[in-house]
Amino acid sequence: MMRIGFIGAGNIASAILSGMKTGGMDMENISVFSVIPQEMGTLKQKLGIRPASSNREVVQRSKYIFMTVRPEHYRPVMEEVGDLVTPEHVFISPTPGYTIEEFQQNFGQNIRVIRIMPNTPAMVAQGMTGVCIPKSGFREEEQDEILQFLSSFGKTLLLSEEQIDMIVSVCGSSPAYIYMMIEAMGDAGAAIGLTRQQAYYLAAQAMIGAATMVQESGLHPGELKDRVCSPGGTTIQAVRVLEEKGFRSGIFEAMLKCHYAAEDSKR
Repeated sequence: MMRIGFIGAGNIASAILSGMKTGGMDMENISVFSVIPQEMGTLKQKLGIRPASSNREVVQRSKYIFMTVRPEHYRPVMEEVGDLVTPEHVFISPTPGYTIEEFQQNFGQNIRVIRIMPNTPAMVAQGMTGVCIPKSGFREEEQDEILQFLSSFGKTLLLSEEQIDMIVSVCGSSPAYIYMMIEAMGDAGAAIGLTRQQAYYLAAQAMIGAATMVQESGLHPGELKDRVCSPGGTTIQAVRVLEEKGFRSGIFEAMLKCHYAAEDSKR
């Protein structure tokens, strides 16, 4: 039985917990504490989690502990629970830019930490989570356990710690870009006579299908695009307009801006 706890119950914790339930995790063994009682009450009612009375209780009940609070709250939390931490505990940090070395310097060199970069589609067990597990200090069965419960709410990809901070713009923030595109497609659908609900549904499913093709076909995205663009057909005309409007360049520049903003926030 995996003993998992959450310190904090905000948006990302709620998304991960929802995905865990969808993914078949035993929610009664997941302890959660939040300083906002309503958050725990909602999660207990909707997901069946086990509310804790304090951060200390989460640490006492759990081996794997998600630090789903803002980084400025890390120190007060660790000061509260520090005397309970053992070599068996593993802290899971989803905070961009907060390194494993920084965590250990602040709270003890012997503390075991992994870093993750999830995204909000975890809520429907379709998340993409980058995972950094240090090469030393973790047994093979622990690595397997970690990837097992992280995979309950979507896909995982093992990365170096340097790469964890690189994927903010690629998967951490990118759902926002996708939602904007679906919204724009919905507006266009309404302009030609569909209801927005119909257009959103069609656009979302088209994106799911296209993304699945990229993952499962092994083909380059450009080749898949070319297969849709019949010579003299309608799709290539749409692609021409997107190129004229800077579609590809806009995405490129937006993602670079996101990446460098994340880098700046670490300074």
